[in-house]
Amino acid sequence: MPDIETDGPAASLVRDFVETGFIKMENAFSADLARRCREELWAAIGMSPDKPEGWTEPVVRVGFMASPAFVEAANTPRLRAAYDLLAGEGRWIAPAGIGSFPIRFPSQRAPGDDGWHVDMSFGTADPDFMEWRANVKSSGRTLLMLFLMSDVGPCDAPTRIRKGSHRTVARELLAFGEAGATLRQLGAGGYASTADCDVALATGAAGTVYLCHPFIVHAAQPHRGETPRFMGQPALLPKGEFDPALPPSPVQIAIREACGLTL
Repeated sequence: MPDIETDGPAASLVRDFVETGFIKMENAFSADLARRCREELWAAIGMSPDKPEGWTEPVVRVGFMASPAFVEAANTPRLRAAYDLLAGEGRWIAPAGIGSFPIRFPSQRAPGDDGWHVDMSFGTADPDFMEWRANVKSSGRTLLMLFLMSDVGPCDAPTRIRKGSHRTVARELLAFGEAGATLRQLGAGGYASTADCDVALATGAAGTVYLCHPFIVHAAQPHRGETPRFMGQPALLPKGEFDPALPPSPVQIAIREACGLTL
């Protein structure tokens, strides 16, 4: 997969993002910074990397982390340049931290949260999270981001990503108009319309970040390795709604190409 600095010009990187729905950035933040973040996460869950007898659950969740290490990891110069490239220069809000964290442990038990889905972008007064929504403009979300805080191999519960699924989802959201679809509505068919997409695994060394289109269909999976997997999955938030007076960002271009619209 292309790297923002090493595999060619920005136009090639953008085209890959538009077509597949994500890019992989190796060394987006340092291994030392990833280690510091892991240490804070171990402390937050009250467990130890040296006491596997305490790893009794397949997944333990931690919310938003806003300490200096997490803020630094989310705002490295390389990442900020990538945010400008994909979301539009100056059109995103600098991350105030990273979260949430589904920390996955080696286990033969099913995690119970490994279904295919699209992350929703905005909510309602209804406390039911299945009523959260996304619309074709992706109001409230510019990117889905996967921050690898530990080394993640094929057996370490890497997130599964359906390549190109964002284009199908964009077309499906179009029918719901400005109000958008709820998580329940959008997932009613189990995302069968994207079942034929090739699947990529979000693997890499600690410090790798996957920058994904907000409509990408993805899923967790069981951990069959030996070392707990630490990954944060924050959104990159927009400063405002799409502005038709500005040149379209790659996020918008992908939606426009899929739907044949001007957004």
